Amino acid sequence: MKGKLIIISAPSGTGKSTIISWLMKEHKELNLAYSISCTSRPPRGSEQNGVDYFFLSPEDFRQRIENDEFLEYEEVYKDRFYGTLKSQVETQLDAGQNVIFDVDVKGGVNIKKFYGDKALSIFIQPPSINTLRRRLEGRATDAPEVIEQRLERAAFELTFADKFDKVVINDILEYAEADTLELIENFLKS
Repeated sequence: MKGKLIIISAPSGTGKSTIISWLMKEHKELNLAYSISCTSRPPRGSEQNGVDYFFLSPEDFRQRIENDEFLEYEEVYKDRFYGTLKSQVETQLDAGQNVIFDVDVKGGVNIKKFYGDKALSIFIQPPSINTLRRRLEGRATDAPEVIEQRLERAAFELTFADKFDKVVINDILEYAEADTLELIENFLKS
């Protein structure tokens, strides 16, 4: 049986990756598999080609863009691309995996547009920008100016919430996890 697609997007610091990690670890019955993205950056640490990412040269990445091989892609910095190959997603779906995407809002909207009803798109939203500010400051991983940049970007990304099938507000993590799980279970049954 062919798999389905679950797209999860959120502003930075909202808890998207935490929720996805919890789903992957605690709910094996969902048969979730990460979409393996491509990047033009070199591998870091123990990252492996075809496991963590597909590592491409900037030239190869551009050629694949030209050939319309990506569901979504973005040039984050000059010659630093990230994207999702259509062929990789189809391979995973054909293997019966339910492919989960941890992507930015633009990528999430593009993937949903491409797959339509075959995909469930979920937007994880913070209860407020002030809550998000406290979370980002509490991480103590970013300089104040970086936090301000992330908050500006978050304000922009929040305008995309209505383009997603469902919105989950992450006020209390356990509730957000349970809400997300229920949405995915219902979608996979349909």
